[in-house]
Amino acid sequence: MNTDGARGSAETVASQVSCRTVDQAIVGYVAQHGTAPTAVTQLRPWVRGDISAYRIVDGRAAGPGC
Repeated sequence: MNTDGARGSAETVASQVSCRTVDQAIVGYVAQHGTAPTAVTQLRPWVRGDISAYRIVDGRAAGPGC
């Protein structure tokens, strides 16, 4: 088994899931506030875990896996 390859694939999938999570949190924020958030710190109520590697660009998540 190629453990390095498996690890790389797992990290890629995790990044994509995190990107999708941030995008979904943005949608939740917009639904509640009627405007897009300008910083990921505004998304804390909708996300569990560390999303500090992400930022918001044009109303969408930007960062690893996006």
